[in-house]
Amino acid sequence: MNRACFAVIIRVGPSSGWPDSKIKHYKKQLPQFTGSLLVAIALVVYFVITVPIAAILLLPGVRASFFDAVFNLHNMITRRISASSLHARKHIYKSAKYSQSTMVDMQNLLIKRRLLILSTAGILATPPLIAIALRGHQLFQYDDTPRVPDEKIAALLNGEQLVPPPPLPPEVFATQEVEQIRPALVDASRDWNLLDADFRTRLLLVYKIMREQYGYEMALLEGYRSPERQDRLAKMGGSVTNAAAFQSYHQYGLAADNAFLRDGKLVISEKDPWAMRGYQLYGQVAEQVGLTWGGRWKLMDLGHVEYHKPGFVLGRKPETAR
Repeated sequence: MNRACFAVIIRVGPSSGWPDSKIKHYKKQLPQFTGSLLVAIALVVYFVITVPIAAILLLPGVRASFFDAVFNLHNMITRRISASSLHARKHIYKSAKYSQSTMVDMQNLLIKRRLLILSTAGILATPPLIAIALRGHQLFQYDDTPRVPDEKIAALLNGEQLVPPPPLPPEVFATQEVEQIRPALVDASRDWNLLDADFRTRLLLVYKIMREQYGYEMALLEGYRSPERQDRLAKMGGSVTNAAAFQSYHQYGLAADNAFLRDGKLVISEKDPWAMRGYQLYGQVAEQVGLTWGGRWKLMDLGHVEYHKPGFVLGRKPETAR
């Protein structure tokens, strides 16, 4: 094979000593040389690829050697994978055996120390069991710290005899809108005389302040609630109530659900901006007179207020609670 080497050194500038005509000549020859070099490289690559493929396809000996090499490579890879898999299985087997041994040791320890373990468990479980037994059916615990009203509110509570508003017609509570928001409200008790006297006075004062200071006329949706009705409502799901009989202040006349009256119609939904503003004012006033507002709870009940009467324990039957 003949090999040709071309070396062109072009120095441009006053000190190169080359005439301009020679420089222009070599510049014209340089693209032709570059194109020839690329063609030569492409031919070499073509022959490097096509000659082995042709040899494999046309020459049996070369083809056999090629497939032997591929087969040997495949066997080598397979052996390495098998060795790795065997090592992994051995490791898993050792881990399983160790875990089994640990479980057996733990079982033996539990059998040997069963008396100590049972005694410790009994000691730890006794206090909460006693607490649950003493609480009876009470599931919910509220803050029983009495709220102290300010001086003006206290003076009103001590000096003024408040009268409950006249009862509303039954059809006010039987509309479709009311039924969607508060189901089973038609047969709810709205008898103010069944409420605890202290709670009734505070709630009537809330009504008075809401009407005279803020222009909101309020309506009692439900006051006292019998244990049977409480259980019926609890079965309707958490959207109504989570409290069963004697788990709610309603059974003791210490809770009430309230809403607003506008143009002779009940407004219960807080989606009404006017009602939402009323609930905020209602909650503030209720807390000022010493009541607990359901709007502070995690599961908000904006119309609900209850009185955590000093000395009262939720869970006892009404006959012994007062």
